Amino acid sequence: MTRFGNGFRPITTRRSFLKNGAAVAGAAAVGVGLLGTTARAFSEDEPSGELRRGDAAILRFLLAAEILESDLWQQYAELGSVRLGGSKIDLPFPINGSPEYITALEALDGDMPQYIADNTDDEFSHMNFLRAYLNAKDAGGDLVVNTLAHFRTLPSSKLAPGNQANAKRLTNLTELTVDTTWWTRYRSESNNPDLDPTFKFDQAVPSIFSKPRTAIPRDKSDTTDPAHIQAIANTAAFHFAFIEQGGGSLYPSLAQRVSNAEVLRILLSIGPTETSHFQTWHDKAGNAVQPPVAPLTDPADSSLFFPNLNDATNFPDQDEFQTNLIMPEPTPFLNRKFPIISIIRPTETKGAAKGAVAGLTADGLFNGQPRAFFDFLNDLAEDADEARREL
Repeated sequence: MTRFGNGFRPITTRRSFLKNGAAVAGAAAVGVGLLGTTARAFSEDEPSGELRRGDAAILRFLLAAEILESDLWQQYAELGSVRLGGSKIDLPFPINGSPEYITALEALDGDMPQYIADNTDDEFSHMNFLRAYLNAKDAGGDLVVNTLAHFRTLPSSKLAPGNQANAKRLTNLTELTVDTTWWTRYRSESNNPDLDPTFKFDQAVPSIFSKPRTAIPRDKSDTTDPAHIQAIANTAAFHFAFIEQGGGSLYPSLAQRVSNAEVLRILLSIGPTETSHFQTWHDKAGNAVQPPVAPLTDPADSSLFFPNLNDATNFPDQDEFQTNLIMPEPTPFLNRKFPIISIIRPTETKGAAKGAVAGLTADGLFNGQPRAFFDFLNDLAEDADEARREL
């Protein structure tokens, strides 16, 4: 089981992106000059400046992850966030793109638009800090940012406000296969993916995992039927939690490979905010699968169904599905000889970065990206996973 999901995309051979810069440049419409610079920078002697090589590699991968998170959260914020009275939300783009989407989100919780704005603001702060820190240590922050910038090729929602409707994105929120096993994983008192890597947790909402779904309104036609836009908002609610539970695992997993005390402090300071986000979205996702919102069938596609998970007739194992169990249930940890304990899971460090890339890929988040994009992410992930704590 990966940090973000059960699906894997084949991992490219080590440094294939960088060793074949000219070839992949054509596929991705990336300038050969930039790739040439990147290839020299992220060679076997990649820049670490004042940082140990492994620490720099971990921070570069996390910067890439935060860039991708900022991109997807910006799209959610453009359509589903509002500036509420008395609040100060400093988002660097226009919002309020879809009143109907906002109404559907507010059916889950009246504070959803505020939380979306706050989550987006947090991810931008993580991205900006990691970039600045890597640059201050001469460790290649701008190289990561500038390389990913050339993959901003995916279309926006036609409802995005202002000039954002024509903006190009890194992530695709319209073809998601959302893995909802995080729901049952965090309720399991007998199985931990770190101890039971082959155990298959149940999908809480199988229909949003079974085929691609949109989590944002693509155009005006997605907003005319209240039940349809509610199904889209419900999909988004589960996707919010999917993204943030992955970040909650990724930071403690990679922290175990860090050598420098200051870098460790960075990971231990950012990671808990991801967990805080997950706790919030876990609660809101629960509102999408209980009355009065659920049960709900999407009128535009009857295969998209949100059940009432509190219905003991259809879901007799309420310990696994009960919607108000939003805190991590105790589970086995390290060794089954110890008592069960409430923890973040998984936190196994082996393959954590590559697992994150594989999980996000299986989510459909990168549908439409060229092979070069995946090669670049996998290279960053492999470097991060190869980092070892040095005394």
